[in-house]
Amino acid sequence: MARRRRAALSDKPGTFDPEDRSRVKHTKVGVWDLYEEIPRELEHVPGASRIEQILEIKQNSPYLWRMMKDIASIRSCWFLLCTYALVHFILSLLPAVNLWFSGQMLTIVQTAVETRTVDRQLLLRIAAGRIGTMTLQRFLRLCSSRAQVPLERRLKQHFTQHIFRARARLDLPTFDDPAVQRQLGGATPPGGRTVAAQTLRMSTDLMSACVYVTSQLGVLVNVLREQEDGPLLAALMLGAAFLEHVHNLGQLTTARVWAATTKNDDYLRMQGYKRIVNDPEHRKELIAGNLAEYLISQFVAATRRLGDDDGDFRELNTERVMRGRFHLISFLKGPLGQLPQIIFTLRAAQRPASIPVSLASLQLIQSTANNFTWELYKIYERTASIAEQLADIRKLYNIAEIPNKITDGTAPFPEDTQKIRAGIELEFRNVSFRYPGADIYALQNISFKLLAGQLCVIVGSNGSGKSTILKLIIRLYDPEEGQILLDGKDIRAFKLQDLRQAISVLFQDYTHFPLSIRDNIALGDPEHASDNARIERAAELGGASEFIGRLPDGLDTYLERPVQDYYGDIPAGTHSLFGRKVDYGALRAAGGMSSTANLGLSGGQMQRLAVARTFMRSVVSDEPKVGLLLFDEPSASLDPTAEHDLFVRLRELRNNKTMLFSSHRFGNLTRHADIILYMNDSVIVESGTHEQLLAHGGEYARIWKLQAQAFL
Repeated sequence: MARRRRAALSDKPGTFDPEDRSRVKHTKVGVWDLYEEIPRELEHVPGASRIEQILEIKQNSPYLWRMMKDIASIRSCWFLLCTYALVHFILSLLPAVNLWFSGQMLTIVQTAVETRTVDRQLLLRIAAGRIGTMTLQRFLRLCSSRAQVPLERRLKQHFTQHIFRARARLDLPTFDDPAVQRQLGGATPPGGRTVAAQTLRMSTDLMSACVYVTSQLGVLVNVLREQEDGPLLAALMLGAAFLEHVHNLGQLTTARVWAATTKNDDYLRMQGYKRIVNDPEHRKELIAGNLAEYLISQFVAATRRLGDDDGDFRELNTERVMRGRFHLISFLKGPLGQLPQIIFTLRAAQRPASIPVSLASLQLIQSTANNFTWELYKIYERTASIAEQLADIRKLYNIAEIPNKITDGTAPFPEDTQKIRAGIELEFRNVSFRYPGADIYALQNISFKLLAGQLCVIVGSNGSGKSTILKLIIRLYDPEEGQILLDGKDIRAFKLQDLRQAISVLFQDYTHFPLSIRDNIALGDPEHASDNARIERAAELGGASEFIGRLPDGLDTYLERPVQDYYGDIPAGTHSLFGRKVDYGALRAAGGMSSTANLGLSGGQMQRLAVARTFMRSVVSDEPKVGLLLFDEPSASLDPTAEHDLFVRLRELRNNKTMLFSSHRFGNLTRHADIILYMNDSVIVESGTHEQLLAHGGEYARIWKLQAQAFL
């Protein structure tokens, strides 16, 4: 059984520097460069990798105990877990019972050779016992499978909820951090099986192997004690089988921290050529540009230059390791494996009458030795994988403890919920901000103030910083410098839950969830997600009611199906199944990401749904929840008529709420603004009312005239 191999990044403090030759071993593997970490504290210790695994097991053991307590808290798992463990315990004992029966058969053969008589009753009991053991084994395996499936399903349900909670609580900069994404991925193993289920299987297998070895050893000693040369033959066969497994141990073991890369231009180009030829997205350019012959010639030439160095890393590394297997054990295991046959032959020559007993003993010992050493090998393998498994358990629990980069405040907001009806006062004081990993400022020294109930429009070209202002208000990010104040208090002092409850925002890159249209709108105000009247009213105010009514399922239409349909070799000419487009293939998923396009909805219609979700929270409510409305390019995908209707509804329905728009269009909205902020290159260039900025004759006035001329 092959050991589970997996490259993993170190969770220890510090960095992995491939150029540090004192800490990292470099090996050339074809076109690849392999770098393996040498643990500093174990650098000169023989068997250091094994010691490191033991230290990791000790360090991560508390997480295993934590998982066991979590599993124990799932009441519905107790009976299944006990049944599963008991069944595997009995199954691991049955081979020893069979071995005992085989020993009894040897006794019968020996008696028959010596006395020419057979104890028929004993023979019948042994035969019945072996048949009963085999029947019991089959029954227990059936019980194991019956218990395992629901047990793993319930474990998956429990720990899927854990992962869901851990992911849902992360703020935007924390979630976008590549290190956090790597950590989240490490806590979710591929293949759909959870860490808990994998740990259960590993623990059960290890327990079974230990019980098997212990019981087999006890019975084997008892059976061979009376057989001449039995202990010697057993020792030789066990030794030969053990050397065979040792020969295979550790050959493909890679350092826990390692990295492999290639800088070979020919190999990189070859992989690029393959992508061009294989990917459908490049097919048009390939054909239109007559690139086929050129790519073929370049690919063949690169292949010839690379020669035997060409290949995938794992393939080449496996070949390298296999070449290194020729050592002392290779010489010893062959002769040692032949010694039992030689001893048996010599014994048969000396005592021909003992041949039946000796032959039966030899076969029994050989079979038992192979099984016995295989289980020992499995125990060794399990102890090697325990370190990995415990590390996976640690990752599973650590993701629930990832600290968010946006710190929560302690003050409630607003202190007086009735005052929110009059809007929220907003002020920026010398705010500067750069996105994580960026060198260029998205905002530089921004200062402005909105009084409660005012309407503000931020205008400017794309990339000027308009959307960033809205993101900082909702605290998706925090500024590097300066302060943002709401009602005169620093925004960072407020509880995030309260702050975001009091602000409604529609971003330019708005999101549609893989749910029905009804649920998409309802998520604007989850507390009233079951209020159909509110949902329908929000759809009407967002201008979406008309086209929703034309959809086959109306509000229950899914924008993107979260569950895929599957089908096989359906008859030619079948263009749709379950109301969705068919994509022909041996086994293809229907629905999926193309669902929205399949509905035939335009960008403007999709934007109206996003506006309806915003209205669900901020307008269609009898309670004073929202005091600040933020809209980022809300009419970008709307035609002029729809844009005019939207702005009219917004002005009529906002009551006294403070409202802030960002837009690159200068139109009907700016005429009604209490204050306009014109931005360019991350700074506020001009501010004032529409009339004041036109009179000033600056950039705002120039661009206003340019846009106005387009309609003359």
